[in-house]
Amino acid sequence: MEPTTEIRRLLDVMPVSGRMITKIISKPELALVIDSAFPLPWNQQRPIFINFDLWHRLSKPQRDLLILSNVSWLTGVKWFKPDIYQGVVLTGLLGAIVELTQADAVGVVVAGGLTAIATTQIWRGSRSSETQLNADEAAIRVAQRRGYSQTEAAQHLLSAIEAVAQIEGRPSLNFTELIRCQNLRAIAGLSPVGIPEKIKKE
Repeated sequence: MEPTTEIRRLLDVMPVSGRMITKIISKPELALVIDSAFPLPWNQQRPIFINFDLWHRLSKPQRDLLILSNVSWLTGVKWFKPDIYQGVVLTGLLGAIVELTQADAVGVVVAGGLTAIATTQIWRGSRSSETQLNADEAAIRVAQRRGYSQTEAAQHLLSAIEAVAQIEGRPSLNFTELIRCQNLRAIAGLSPVGIPEKIKKE
């Protein structure tokens, strides 16, 4: 598979918002099929790394849904929105700056600690099952604008998640992937059982 041609095709599949803030990078040494680093607030672009030697083993619809899910997750991570943890981060940073100017070591430690705790909560929230499920559902909505039906899109993403585990030589899916697969089965009409709200929040 020629990476440049496939990258161009994937950019056409992405929504405009995804094209603006993400960048697909070929990474042949990557042990995973696709990987995205957690987006930090000071990063202008959010890279998506793909090992195209492994990527080509997926079908075109699987590749489409997998890139859409990754892009939806990356664009869904919001650092600057009205939220208690974002407020604590901002307050903590401002507090640390004030305490530094006043040479108050204890104040700096306290403000820095608050910032670290709030930042960790934002990171954990962005990696939660709920966030991944939301990204999958957003990917399915975009795929419907690209000619897939909801059922087809859910089935392709489901098979992509399972295929990636096989390609990477993993013996089983992790907890979040299992939750995602069950949710996709329900969307595709392959299972009458959805995901309980309590598990979605984990």
